[in-house]
Amino acid sequence: MITRVTTQMSMAAASARLQAGAAKVAQLTDQATTLKNISRPSDDPIGTGTSMQVRKEQAANAQYARNADDAVGWLATTDSTLTSVYSVLTNIRDLTVQAANSGTMSDTDRDAFVTEFRSLKSDLEARANATYGTRSVFAGASTASAAYDPATGFATSGTAVSRRLGDDATVRVDTPGAAVFGSGSSSVFAVIDSIVSDLQNGVNVNPRLNDVDGALDTVRAAQADVGVRHATALSAQDSLKTASVALEGRRSDVEDKDLAKAVLDLQVQQTNYQAALAVTAKVLQPTLMDYLR
Repeated sequence: MITRVTTQMSMAAASARLQAGAAKVAQLTDQATTLKNISRPSDDPIGTGTSMQVRKEQAANAQYARNADDAVGWLATTDSTLTSVYSVLTNIRDLTVQAANSGTMSDTDRDAFVTEFRSLKSDLEARANATYGTRSVFAGASTASAAYDPATGFATSGTAVSRRLGDDATVRVDTPGAAVFGSGSSSVFAVIDSIVSDLQNGVNVNPRLNDVDGALDTVRAAQADVGVRHATALSAQDSLKTASVALEGRRSDVEDKDLAKAVLDLQVQQTNYQAALAVTAKVLQPTLMDYLR
């Protein structure tokens, strides 16, 4: 069967082509204005799927970056606190050496030593309650207002406090206070009390140097552990920043339109559309029958 092509069919086909051309001009105009490849999913279904996946990865990366920033801040605070604790313990050691080598002391000298030791103990107690934001760095997951209470010791830390830095990477940010300052009769606070008691009772404090040295070694070990975790958090922080740049590049490749290309595509499409209008007007000339309808 042979289908006869009528003028009406030709005009309908030409009209459809012109409408498609006009729609393309409108789409490219919108892209040149917004510099976006995708205004609605139908513009590029595959690109839309890719864009959604990239944005999902960006959201996860942003959360990991916030976690890394928090971990870096927490561990930096802990490291700084441990440095000051070590400094106070060094002063306590020096003071203990002085007291041990002072021979027979007068009551005034003894009281002066006792006052200094108690002052240094107060400094250590303040550092034991160091905070990062509203959290005690030595209290773990405990919600206690202070990590250390002279009457009860350190608050129970509960579970470890960790920050997730990636799909399969976490870093612990808290440091148990008892692991730094000791607990019970072996704590640095008990050692200072023992030194004070020996001074008040006229006992040579030289043997207490071993206890102070042990406390110094414990703090040094804790600081080394915190340093390793801090380095891990810093490394993750840098990696996440690099990943953020890469993900933004991927998103831009899918969603964003280059200005020069957008303008060129629009000009080409406008030229094609104007040419199609001109050709259609020439080919589909009105006949006498069009006027008689």
